[in-house]
Amino acid sequence: MSALQLYNSLTRKKEVFTPIDPDHVRLYACGPTVYNYAHIGNARMAVVFDLLARVLRTQYAKVTYASNITDVDDKIMAASEETGASINEITEKYTKIYNDDMAALGCALPDIQPKATAHIGDMIKIIEDLIARDHAYASDGHVLFHVPSFEKYGGLSGRSRDEQIAGARVEVASYKKDPADFVLWKPSSDNEPGWESPWGYGRPGWHIECSAMSAVHLGLPFDIHGGGADLKFPHHENEIAQSCCASGSEDDLSGFAKVWVHNGFVTVEGEKMSKSLGNVQLAHDLAQKYPGPVLRLALLSAQYSKPLDWTEQRIGEAGKLYEKLQRALADDGDASGAPDAALVEALCDDLNTPLAFVRLNELLKDAGRAPGVLRASLDLLGVVVVPAEAAAVESDPAIDALVAERSAAKADKNFARADEIRDQLAAQGIEIIDTPDGAQWKRV
Repeated sequence: MSALQLYNSLTRKKEVFTPIDPDHVRLYACGPTVYNYAHIGNARMAVVFDLLARVLRTQYAKVTYASNITDVDDKIMAASEETGASINEITEKYTKIYNDDMAALGCALPDIQPKATAHIGDMIKIIEDLIARDHAYASDGHVLFHVPSFEKYGGLSGRSRDEQIAGARVEVASYKKDPADFVLWKPSSDNEPGWESPWGYGRPGWHIECSAMSAVHLGLPFDIHGGGADLKFPHHENEIAQSCCASGSEDDLSGFAKVWVHNGFVTVEGEKMSKSLGNVQLAHDLAQKYPGPVLRLALLSAQYSKPLDWTEQRIGEAGKLYEKLQRALADDGDASGAPDAALVEALCDDLNTPLAFVRLNELLKDAGRAPGVLRASLDLLGVVVVPAEAAAVESDPAIDALVAERSAAKADKNFARADEIRDQLAAQGIEIIDTPDGAQWKRV
């Protein structure tokens, strides 16, 4: 079996992955802040690290994949104020939606999905350790990490000090010793979420959350830390600073995580995705419009570390590939087999999915003789194919009418009604299958 190679953002080179403990590989990826629907960039992260966990499991007996839920954040507070819903209602709602949407894209739940609010005590302990080691200080109800105390700060991103300050969009505040210092703990008013701490009633800064959750569930150091390229600075830079300094690993940037993996940015039809341009693509909306496996194929069509331009053409090409797979697996029965060796080798080369797709298309030509190999290869990629013939063609006027109404609601972007109909049918044991040829249903 080929050795897994990954591009390590910390060393800036592709390396053969060597686990700290071959009997237990530990992977952490930064998860969502749950105040709204996840966009396609968030979905790319989830799909990439789901794939990485799958590939790791082909080589190691035990893999623990943790990815957090940030359920305390100023954006959540703003959403609560805007909608009138409680913070708990918002976070529970969007955590479920996120997990459901990622499941539609073929992502298994992480082995561990910790929530920030369950680890406040762990965050306070790290902050206390940082103060004791002269890497942090309390000021005006805040606690801040003192960036000049850590000589290796900037080692992940390679930014100069001026770039660090500009890139972090740091707040110029009287309580800071240095403009680059960042918040570990901040005060909360009576109507804001907060917890008692040695520095008063307050809540954690964003960066400290992942340092605490990864340490509690994976231990330090762990093997792989991942996330989107947008998190490299300042979030991941600050995580390294906090974790290395609190644990006494100031001279070793890998004292927190040995390998750093970052997936590339997502653009939409050649433009940056932004609210101002009105081109934000939500995973929830896309999953209503296209089969989940088609979206997963589109997300994996570019190598994970490269930019991905999300276009109708890319989705269309993924749809055509999915249709080929449906036809190829229409009569595969109970065929079993192992993933194709060449496809596995491509994935072991820094998750080279474009090369894996070349091999996938070659397998399609021989699918009649080796359907089990094709099926196992798709399982490794996390692509669940429902053969077109397997989608039931039962007829029931009442159900047909509801399915047709759901399709019309989706076309009108009335996704709330579409979801309501889906849930109504699910309660009756009816599964809706979205295919390139339209929605079909079957009893389960």
